[in-house]
Amino acid sequence: MSTASPSLSDKALSVLAFAAYHQLESGQKVTRVIRRDGSGHSADPDAVAELEQGGLAIATESEITFTADGEKRLGAVIEALRRGGTSS
Repeated sequence: MSTASPSLSDKALSVLAFAAYHQLESGQKVTRVIRRDGSGHSADPDAVAELEQGGLAIATESEITFTADGEKRLGAVIEALRRGGTSS
């Protein structure tokens, strides 16, 4: 991944937001999230494809595992949340 982070769609960002929520709530580093929970909730297929194509994640039928670049991007999302969403 280059130093300039490519823009992600809202769908792809929602996967990172989901992971960020769990990391912030648990205090544990999140490296993967469940793709389908068996209760009708699932990650959007376009979002998963976008994350994979961007080199941010590797997906199986049941999980989305973040690559090293994906973990960095997740960290950036969490830091942006901590700053209150400001870009400075």
